[in-house]
Amino acid sequence: MSTYTQILYQVVFSTKHREKTLTKENRRELFKDIWGILKNKNCHLYQIGGVEDHLHIITSIHPSVSLASLVKDIKLGSTSFIKEKKIFEHFNGWQDGYAAFTYSIDAKNNLIEYVKNQEAHHQKKTFKQELIELFKEHGIAYEDKYLE
Repeated sequence: MSTYTQILYQVVFSTKHREKTLTKENRRELFKDIWGILKNKNCHLYQIGGVEDHLHIITSIHPSVSLASLVKDIKLGSTSFIKEKKIFEHFNGWQDGYAAFTYSIDAKNNLIEYVKNQEAHHQKKTFKQELIELFKEHGIAYEDKYLE
């Protein structure tokens, strides 16, 4: 028998110190680079989006790829890309760690729309507020000191 999975992930991480360095005009280039990293790992990208200080990635991950190694590869690869292309002048790296949530495939369309609308969403809510809501929704205990 082959390996079959259906796990839909929402991966979220921010810039170091939540610095607002991911300027809108160059985010598309960053998203394309991350899409390439996912593609090279045989992962399927459904949607990527974000604002100045964080990203959301909706993806399914190939069974041979661990979530931690994928996020590490995304952060390392995208950091190299950002520095090489000089697309975000004040970018100082990504935060340590990440948040990841799993969903039923039935949630895919809502998740895609949610990530597409990050800019409008964050006119009403901070990244910290959003993350706390996600933690509560998924029953994840968290330490406030890591959300600063």
